Amino acid sequence: MLDRALKWLAAKWAKVLSPLAGRSPRLESSVGGRGEELAANYLRGQGIKILHRGYRSPLGEIDIIAVDPSADRGRVLVFVEVKTWSLPAQGGPADAVDDRKQERLTRLALEFLKRHHLLESPARFDVIQVILEPLSIRHFPNAFEATGKFQWFS
Repeated sequence: MLDRALKWLAAKWAKVLSPLAGRSPRLESSVGGRGEELAANYLRGQGIKILHRGYRSPLGEIDIIAVDPSADRGRVLVFVEVKTWSLPAQGGPADAVDDRKQERLTRLALEFLKRHHLLESPARFDVIQVILEPLSIRHFPNAFEATGKFQWFS
């Protein structure tokens, strides 16, 4: 009986707190969510303006979309994939951005550029690797080129 009452209370609180949070619980409590928050703060510290976090479409999700005003070619749109691990391990989170992930990110970025009439804008793909214990953040600007049959000029 007590177990059922606790579940009911937890469900009520979740309904109350969810709209107040302003974002999904995943972003606030998960390893990936903490990594994305640290990555966004890091980018802001580098003078990069965050346009969108957690951009979703039927094709998938882009962790961060930003503008780098100090890039060589002027203002550049930056599509950022954040990879977070709680502890260091062999390789690193950035190694998880394989060819398949690069293709999916290319397709998502192209969809974003078309939807917002930005096909003529310069863009790049960055990867940010976050390890939480001990805290380490590595930024890989221009980590990969648009790939697959969805590349920019196919």
